[in-house]
Amino acid sequence: MSRPTAARGRSTLRLTTLLLGLSLALPPGPLAQAAGTPDGPGHPAASAGTYWSPQRMRAAEPAVVTRSSQARRPAAGPTPPSHPFDGLPQVGTFFWTDGSNTGRFCGGTVVRSPHRDLVVSAAHCLRSPDPKRHLSFVPQYHDGLKPHGIYPVDRIYLDQRYYDLGTNAGARWDYAVVRLGAREDGAEVEEVTGGFDLLPYPGYDHRNVRLIGYPGNSDTTHPKPLDCSSSTHRYTSTDPAAPGDFLEIACAGYIGGTSGGPFLVRDFTGYALIGVIGGYHTGGDIPDVSYSSYFTTDTLALYVHAVRGDTPAAPRRNPPSTYPGMALGAVNVSDG
Repeated sequence: MSRPTAARGRSTLRLTTLLLGLSLALPPGPLAQAAGTPDGPGHPAASAGTYWSPQRMRAAEPAVVTRSSQARRPAAGPTPPSHPFDGLPQVGTFFWTDGSNTGRFCGGTVVRSPHRDLVVSAAHCLRSPDPKRHLSFVPQYHDGLKPHGIYPVDRIYLDQRYYDLGTNAGARWDYAVVRLGAREDGAEVEEVTGGFDLLPYPGYDHRNVRLIGYPGNSDTTHPKPLDCSSSTHRYTSTDPAAPGDFLEIACAGYIGGTSGGPFLVRDFTGYALIGVIGGYHTGGDIPDVSYSSYFTTDTLALYVHAVRGDTPAAPRRNPPSTYPGMALGAVNVSDG
């Protein structure tokens, strides 16, 4: 059963206080990862806006594709439908070009923060060490449009365990906090679009969760995001290579490309973010069932590091083979 809105609101207020305390108490962050650098002369946002034309955005491919659009959920009652819409200002798309100069994309959601510059996405979209040129965020992207402008990426924060363990063994930490640079006119993203509360420990069972994702693979284009309302529950992985407990939701048609899209629940401010498409098998194996890593104090720690501007974590040459509390044999440090 989902918790009452008022209860979630009180929890969010308590967590906001906790975040402020953590931002003062946490030590500096771990080893460095190079932040995004401007591509070309002038303001980074101006350069990104010039590069990401409607044609290039439409031609971009998903960061990761693990689902087949032909697979369907086994019959167990009707699956709630999804439908395309023009999106929400707080939800958008990261665009970049990879080492082969192929355009890539992945979803993200603006969350409330002191400097109004943070977006939460899926770690598996951004973990690859391949160059990410022209890396930028477009809020409410749809139909080749940039209705709120474009924002260059400043820094990417992933949990060190996700770098070390890979997308399977590290599935519990498949989330990223991304700090953005300002728009060309100096506006921060949250000033323009607003943001949602980041809600760790939200519980697993919710009756009414809104799932938004940007589809795109060989079977379809992604001119508009998908929207669906459904319930969530706890899924405990039976795959020893990808251990953990995850949020699971049934929504039809969330094919490859929807990674990073938000799980949203109502709270006293509007919506709260309780997950992003990712986690178990980078978000699921079939289009009609999606997953998210469960947000905990580990998620809060990434948020606080991003607020403080700490040096992000980075891939390590010789990561540990195990972490405390993890089953032996469940680690694949070469993944990704």
